Amino acid sequence: MGVVLVQGFLLLAHLFLYRTWIDFWGASGPAGDLALRATLSVLAFSFMAAALLGFRFSGVLVATIYKLAAVWLGLLNFFFLAACLCWLIWFGFSPFVPRLAAHRPELAAVLFSLALLVGLYGILNASRIRVRRVAVTLPGLPASWRGRTALLLSDLHLGNVNGIGFSRRIAAMGAGLSPDIVFLPGDIFDGTKADSGRLAAPLLEIAPPLGFFFTSGNHEEYGGETHYAEAMTRAGIRVLENERVTVDGLHILGVPCADSSYPIRMRAFLDGLNLAAGEASILLSHVPNRLPIVEQAGVSLQLSGHTHGGQIFPFTWFTRRAFGKFTYGLQRFGALQVYTSSGAGTWGPPMRVGTIPEMVLLTFE
Repeated sequence: MGVVLVQGFLLLAHLFLYRTWIDFWGASGPAGDLALRATLSVLAFSFMAAALLGFRFSGVLVATIYKLAAVWLGLLNFFFLAACLCWLIWFGFSPFVPRLAAHRPELAAVLFSLALLVGLYGILNASRIRVRRVAVTLPGLPASWRGRTALLLSDLHLGNVNGIGFSRRIAAMGAGLSPDIVFLPGDIFDGTKADSGRLAAPLLEIAPPLGFFFTSGNHEEYGGETHYAEAMTRAGIRVLENERVTVDGLHILGVPCADSSYPIRMRAFLDGLNLAAGEASILLSHVPNRLPIVEQAGVSLQLSGHTHGGQIFPFTWFTRRAFGKFTYGLQRFGALQVYTSSGAGTWGPPMRVGTIPEMVLLTFE
């Protein structure tokens, strides 16, 4: 049902785009109109078709089709906004500016050109991964951890868009930071059919002395949590599935995304740990939710991703409405600290407008 609704919305968006362009720019004759209709008809189905194809098959051809469809999906977002602005400006100013009717083509050309430029900026911005440095103070932190660093890598979305080259870039940047430990709170993979072991292998070059710790996100669920967990384990990355490990006195917990969706399951796991008061702990949980449960259990710091900060405008607004201040950055929920990363990769459109891609270097004080 969800796929049908999304595809229906995409069809309506393309129809709106077509009507706006024809009404403002004008038809380019029967042949031109037919070509425009045919092109938009194909593009209307491109992303859903590419996504379904990507879940079944892999390879250069599939990856290329998916990338092209994903880029168009992002451009469609901005072209749709441009089309809305065309009508808003027309209805808002045409009663007072009679000559505006003669300049409808120029209005459409300017707004659609701006939309294209914003889309191109979004692609460039998404390719520039920033390093954010954050100091964290945890009550009860063992003395041996003071001054140590942890690299937080979330939402890489390794797959058809962010392939082996992207994984190598992340590894090179991460290795240059020399972290003591690496946390991977989900959506390391995109969920599409791919050689997950090969995609994750470059990350091992970061070589943190205290190890890697991973818990699944919603996109790992799409491709099968067990499949990805096995790939991570073979690579030497510790997978936390409702588990606690203690590393030099610091408790590290992990809850899979599927279980964090059910408050009863999450409460049962966390309460069952009987975390001692005054001892520092870090929870890897993909989505920044269930915070009352996490705080009540006595967790010191939760590390999350998932939101992407909204990734591109106007979804930045919608995401902020859903997650509030926990959409991004270091925040507090009572005694609990929460860091939500905007992620290093992208899902769908390989674009960032209004957000930045990041890896986060946490320094414990």
